[in-house]
Amino acid sequence: MNARDTALAVLIACRRDGAWADGALKQQLARDRLDRRDAALATRLVYGVLQNRLLLDHWLAPFLRGKLQPVVQDILRLAVYQLRLMDKIPANAAVNEAVEQAKRQANPKAAGLVNAVLRNLLRGEQTLPEELSLRYSHPQPLVALLREAVGEDRLEALLQSHNRTPETAIQVNTTLATAAAVLERLNEEGLDAAPHPWLPDCLLLSGGSVEGSAAYRDGLFYVQDPAARLAVLAAELRPGLRVLDCCAAPGGKSFAAAIAMENRGEITSCDLHAHKIALIEKGAARLRLDCIRALQQDARAVRPEWRGQFDAVLCDVPCSGLGVIRKKPDIRYKDLAPLEALPTIQLDILRTQADYVKPGGVLVYSTCTILPRENEGVIAAFLQERSDYAPEAFTLPGGIAGPDGMKTLLPCEEDTDGFFICKLRRHS
Repeated sequence: MNARDTALAVLIACRRDGAWADGALKQQLARDRLDRRDAALATRLVYGVLQNRLLLDHWLAPFLRGKLQPVVQDILRLAVYQLRLMDKIPANAAVNEAVEQAKRQANPKAAGLVNAVLRNLLRGEQTLPEELSLRYSHPQPLVALLREAVGEDRLEALLQSHNRTPETAIQVNTTLATAAAVLERLNEEGLDAAPHPWLPDCLLLSGGSVEGSAAYRDGLFYVQDPAARLAVLAAELRPGLRVLDCCAAPGGKSFAAAIAMENRGEITSCDLHAHKIALIEKGAARLRLDCIRALQQDARAVRPEWRGQFDAVLCDVPCSGLGVIRKKPDIRYKDLAPLEALPTIQLDILRTQADYVKPGGVLVYSTCTILPRENEGVIAAFLQERSDYAPEAFTLPGGIAGPDGMKTLLPCEEDTDGFFICKLRRHS
């Protein structure tokens, strides 16, 4: 298997099986055992095609007649991405590989079609469409939804940011090592690492296998976007507290909380699914954070014995995920209709978790989406019901602040995931 074949296999899995690209890519790379260079190329090809799918189809359309076999369409998209949006791939190599893939995956007639289409495309002009939906490959209903969320003046910058693949952010486990020591270890391992520009104890990795790192296996860091860690920092946790993380899997916020608490105190880390509890336990064991207790629990189901028992509750609720499009480009093509039911679920979770906070304690509500109906709208509905809660201002690294107790982060502004953080204080 070469990088293009690996990428094609992932694209087929996404289309045929509804697989998420990140998971399918991880599995395929493990099966194909590509070297580091080819693995990086396969990754770029997969994400590049998904990030630009509508644009690639727009460029292909003038040269096609009739309906294509789905696999032939995958092969053409893969080739056009290389021809039009990559500058170090020889055109002949991209075309020849596509023709060979069509022979193996379809038939000789399809191979002839692929060759003719790509040769004709190379002779044509390359122009970017004016329509934002096509230029940045976001379906029109999604563009309309995002326009409502951020306004016309920030819309194009947001769409553009979704088509940039970010570096991998890792958070240092300061209970075991300093950021400087971890940075040195990673550089010794040959990984390209650098300090985050404004978040302390955070490093950025460019390429390489995180899980293959000895420093990772030794528990010196875990992977987490800066935005998610900021949500924990907003709670201002300290050693000795009792904390509940109600929708915890895969455990990043629980790990951040435990590190902020210097592994002293008690963190109850919950999730609905048993297999995700195992993920949290495995991560906590690797990081040697023994203050975390993982528990299977529906965040909407009431636990009477928990009422008023926690100093802080982290409530990172299930959401539309539209803040992580740059990491999961296939989210943009999902059906938007089911998302309309999410605010009801989110408010139910918030209601339940609010009862577990001690008077004087903190409740942090967060999502990885930028839609106001899942963020400010849920908070407004909650505060109408609960006079014992009020928003509390917070200040975070990087000059990020929520003077009214709320902050929406955008990838085009803070260079983080799209994320919402709200800090609420429970009064007597």
